[in-house]
Amino acid sequence: MRVLAAMSGGVDSSVAAARLVDAGHEVVGVHLALAAKSSGGASTAGPASARASRGCCTLDDARDARRVADRLGIPFYVWDMSERFRRDVVDDFLDEHRLGRTPNPCIRCNERIKFAAVLDRAIAMDFDAVATGHYAQVVAGPHGPELHRGVDPAKDQSYVLGVLQRSQLERVLLPIGGDDKATIRAEAQRRAFAVAQKPDSHDICFIPDGDTASFVLARLGGAPGTIVEAGTGATLGTHRGVATYTIGQRRGLDLRTPAPDGAPRYVVAKDVATATVTVGPAELLDVDLLEAGAVTWTGLPLDAPVDLQVQVRAHGEAVAARIDASGARLRVELATPVRGVACGQSVVVYDGTRVVGSGTIEATSRVARA
Repeated sequence: MRVLAAMSGGVDSSVAAARLVDAGHEVVGVHLALAAKSSGGASTAGPASARASRGCCTLDDARDARRVADRLGIPFYVWDMSERFRRDVVDDFLDEHRLGRTPNPCIRCNERIKFAAVLDRAIAMDFDAVATGHYAQVVAGPHGPELHRGVDPAKDQSYVLGVLQRSQLERVLLPIGGDDKATIRAEAQRRAFAVAQKPDSHDICFIPDGDTASFVLARLGGAPGTIVEAGTGATLGTHRGVATYTIGQRRGLDLRTPAPDGAPRYVVAKDVATATVTVGPAELLDVDLLEAGAVTWTGLPLDAPVDLQVQVRAHGEAVAARIDASGARLRVELATPVRGVACGQSVVVYDGTRVVGSGTIEATSRVARA
């Protein structure tokens, strides 16, 4: 096949591209220039393995990807998709925070950039498939290709791919999902890739310093308000802006008045209209009912209530749940309460290791307590 290999400059996508070459495909490497910043670490000097890695898609990463492509003897290009990325990912991220929600920009990037804009462009250029270094697997099933978890539970990325549609899966290759990270690094070392020991990126790529609150505040501005105690409404402090807080947050609350019982307090609710942040004890974060919209089906759509599993965080645990997909929404009744779920997060539905579909959480209900 003629395959477009998305090469981030990391070890995973490098090995993925190498395996495609070994398999005899006609491979072309492409690095996506998404966010405007010069370097991922304090210095651009030295080998890739020595640099700190906070975000991704830096100029250093582009150079690392090119070196691997040169070593593999494949064509390599850099596609400037920064404007599309700003509009579809960064602006969406800020819009969601403005509404008091908690978005996942990695999911948006996969949905709108890597497996929409890039895939559409690849198809227009007569490529048969797009390949990435995600830790997930595309498996042939009785009704077509299926998306399954990667074999390495610590690195499984099927959650952030849960927005893929069945038609897209037909043109997606995930060459490393059947191995663990140690195996991939060892293979990169054998191939003498300079990125073999390059650290993984962990932060939001367009916020390389990891300070999400300051990023949001600088772009949305602050609407000062009060922090109140759940139940009593007593004022415990003030804040710079509702958008800088997330459900379940404990650190950085700066409560001027201690909670009555002296126990830790967490953000349990936000009201953008009144600029109010409500805090309370951890048990107020427990929810057992989710409602989600913007539903996508990676597998066959569900046409009747069924018992499956769901995951609400990229590295969270799967929880048994009753799924009702009647209409255009998902209603998810959790068998075990989940703590700290926020509107804007994605809920991904699984049947064992297979991804069934996903939705964006629009409402939650707390567990009733005596």
